[in-house]
Amino acid sequence: MHFSQGVRMAWKSILSNKMRTLLTMLGIVIGVSSVITLVAMGRGSSAQVKEQMSSLGTNLLSVTITGRGAVTTLSVDEAEAFGTIDGVIGVSPVVSGNVSAKYATTNQNVAVEGVTASYETVREYAMQSGRFISSIDVEYLQKVAVLGSTTATDLFGTDDPVGQSVSLNGIRYKVVGLLAEKGSSLGGSNDEKILIPISAAQRLLQSKGVRSVYIQAESEEQLDLVQAYVENDLAKKFRETTTNGSSSSYRVFNQADLVDTVASVSSTLAVTLSGIACISLLVGGIGVMNIMLVSVTERTREIGIRKSVGAKRRDIMLQFLLEALVISGWSGAFGVGISYAIGPIVESATGTPILMSWDIILLSFAFSFSIGIIFGIFPASKASRLKPVDALRYD
Repeated sequence: MHFSQGVRMAWKSILSNKMRTLLTMLGIVIGVSSVITLVAMGRGSSAQVKEQMSSLGTNLLSVTITGRGAVTTLSVDEAEAFGTIDGVIGVSPVVSGNVSAKYATTNQNVAVEGVTASYETVREYAMQSGRFISSIDVEYLQKVAVLGSTTATDLFGTDDPVGQSVSLNGIRYKVVGLLAEKGSSLGGSNDEKILIPISAAQRLLQSKGVRSVYIQAESEEQLDLVQAYVENDLAKKFRETTTNGSSSSYRVFNQADLVDTVASVSSTLAVTLSGIACISLLVGGIGVMNIMLVSVTERTREIGIRKSVGAKRRDIMLQFLLEALVISGWSGAFGVGISYAIGPIVESATGTPILMSWDIILLSFAFSFSIGIIFGIFPASKASRLKPVDALRYD
């Protein structure tokens, strides 16, 4: 029997039981579409996290001071002294808090950060209009402010805020710059904030010291070495012996390690969900085997007639195996189509980006074919082993 003839016979047999075939295909369709969609969600989520974290800089260290005894903060000078460490190209001490920001009749509770001029490059911010905080602003405690894009919209609407004045806890600050939109990261929105000189922030927030410092290394490769130097300096400052960088007085976070960790967690979750979805593919495969066994039983007399007129065992086996392959192949194709159709819906509903890739689509399609082969071999083998005399006697 020619291969093309076997395909035509398999297709004719499948069409003779349309409803049963559709119900059999359903398990594989659900399995394939679930695997593709879940993997696409996992990859999209991982890519989104990497992008958000990378926006903070992968060659960045974040130092948080919790303090010990009477020493609970660093001074601005002590924080900026980290800039003398080999491999460090930028240091940005930060004083942060929340204030009541008011413009005209609009009043908002906004996060405010006291920064130095280096904050712009260390945190990789860009200006949409106006200028950033300068060293002179810090030195002379100038009451100037730079607004995040979302905060500017909340306070000023569509008006240009540069040159206007905004009240922070009742004190007037002149808006000298507007930050370009940066988006969100794991720490929250980067656009919902107001930046003022660190000297002015210490007075406004009544905070004499610095609890947060961002340190930028020359490259990601030098980050571990820079981190070791920073931890050594902090240990001397707070007179602590650290174990694996752990201390009760400070925390040093390596941004590159955090990106890798979060991405690894996202990938592991995607693989786990895909494994669960593969169970439905196995269930679909069992359904294919079940329906093929039923088909063998129903067509026992047909098998006997074909064998009595010269059909060989391989011909019978090929026919039933092709039927299983056609069912699983079309199921895989429908599953791919459904995953593409529901992708935008899932992305809109969950807010998680869907990142389709041809490798996982081809793998899922190949897996559905494998299901047809694996679960079709037993029914095909059973049909091919029937003896013509016994098959013709079957009633």
